[in-house]
Amino acid sequence: MGSRPVTRLLHLPVRLHGIQLGQPIDVLLDVASWQMLGFVVRCGDETMRFLPFAACNPSDEDIAVQSALMLLEDVAFYEKRGVSFRSLLNGTVGIHGSLVDAWVAQGGAVAELEVDRDGTRRRIPAAGQRVAATRASAA
Repeated sequence: MGSRPVTRLLHLPVRLHGIQLGQPIDVLLDVASWQMLGFVVRCGDETMRFLPFAACNPSDEDIAVQSALMLLEDVAFYEKRGVSFRSLLNGTVGIHGSLVDAWVAQGGAVAELEVDRDGTRRRIPAAGQRVAATRASAA
């Protein structure tokens, strides 16, 4: 997998051996190191669970897991340790414009931020950037 936009990852189902377990509704990020921590997933039983990035394998078709046990119940615990991607959308990225997406590399590192300034989109390196949150959480 090359780098992918977070907005694309949020449209992929979470599956175990082809069986859909849920749908990601947000991504939690460590914005100090620009590392993706994992997904907040709405499961088939309507509960919210956290899927660590290290415990899944995103592809073009889905986000595959090897065990349903990787979907962890205490989402609030992880939300306290990360920042909601959705809370950053449209937030100001310094002088560059407003955040419209983030590009994640294979290992979960956020390599680039996609910003919009006056209708022009471009990607900038994520390292060292700060984004002003637009809301507290998406969950």
